[in-house]
Amino acid sequence: MNKAERLFQLVTLLRSRRTAITADAIAAMMGVSVRTVYRDVQALSLSGVPIEGEAGVGFLIRPGHHLPPLMFTPDELQALIVGSRMVQSFTDRDLARAAQQVEQKIRSVLTDELKQHAEQQPYRIPVVEDDDGLRETHGQLRRACEQHCKLAVGYADENGSETERIIWPLGMIGWTSCWTLLAWCELRRDYRNFRFDRFRSLQVLEEHFTPTAEISIAAYLKQVIGIRDIG
Repeated sequence: MNKAERLFQLVTLLRSRRTAITADAIAAMMGVSVRTVYRDVQALSLSGVPIEGEAGVGFLIRPGHHLPPLMFTPDELQALIVGSRMVQSFTDRDLARAAQQVEQKIRSVLTDELKQHAEQQPYRIPVVEDDDGLRETHGQLRRACEQHCKLAVGYADENGSETERIIWPLGMIGWTSCWTLLAWCELRRDYRNFRFDRFRSLQVLEEHFTPTAEISIAAYLKQVIGIRDIG
């Protein structure tokens, strides 16, 4: 990495800590020499970054110091834009609007070179009007998950057979082909996955539920899928 990237990485590292970190530890984490760390600390201090500490003891940035807006590498910027466009295309209207606003804020602090890179990014993720119904469902389910509201739903299985259920919405899982809701089904007394496009009716109830050690998205992922968490 060049010096500018290295200095930014050093500032990010120091800001992430509440206690001092030694030059040896910094050098090992950044893959540079201890001598380079000392030079970079001196360069940052001369530029006005309030770094406290000394050789052999450790360094940290004085709490409460506000730094200029962070910058991104081209790949980091690409990842953020692609993620924003996927949110706009595949989730609900409120979240899509928030993603647009985040993207605008990111673009407002970019250098001219990175702005050009953002304008030339090759990904195109269209918003399809036919998905508007699913976006409405997505918004209802997201809010129900966030607020721990029980749902009364009509749901059709793969054969078209419909059932009425009361479910506890625990989390939403995005697959390559569709979204599914992970929920605890009171009818089955077990976890169930529900495809968004198979809901025939959906009502958010005033009754709330409280996730437990046995009934939660973390418990499901650990017990059923065999992993600790996904994100």
